[in-house]
Amino acid sequence: MAALSTHDSMVLLVDMQSALLPAINDHGGVLGRAERLLRAAQLLGVPVVATEHCVDKIGTTDPSLRRWVDHVIHKTHFDATRETSFLPELPTGRPNVLLMGTEAHVCVLQTGLGLAGLGLSPILVTDCIGSRRINDHLAACTRWSYYKLEQISSEMAMFEWLESPAHPQFRDVLALIKEA
Repeated sequence: MAALSTHDSMVLLVDMQSALLPAINDHGGVLGRAERLLRAAQLLGVPVVATEHCVDKIGTTDPSLRRWVDHVIHKTHFDATRETSFLPELPTGRPNVLLMGTEAHVCVLQTGLGLAGLGLSPILVTDCIGSRRINDHLAACTRWSYYKLEQISSEMAMFEWLESPAHPQFRDVLALIKEA
């Protein structure tokens, strides 16, 4: 096991859509932490891909997040990896996939399991996932642990990407961390 690197990581933002977010427990907190991580990813050159589930019913990615997204993949399956267009649309050479989004126990979990099945390394950003009910969020983390998949916080990811205070973007990323 090694620390994350900006060279082999990507972020997958799962279904953080405008009509769904208001129903998510602590949606404001989840949204704020997700935005800070996406901004850090952009500063550090880490690609960000988003999924949007049944856009006609639950809208597009929240505008505060969409501006930090490089590419959007539309889906109808809960597990995004079941979409035929999914894998070819991901950046190549990025086996570490940081997952964040909603709902933790449905689309985020199923997509993470699907990524693991494809040989990628899904990493759950636990403070950037949400469900309508706290128990569902906890159940998602428990199941993630059952399958021995990695979990991380957004701050852990940012500091691992930086590697040291000598990084040229250290002050900018630290400012994002301090916004919390």
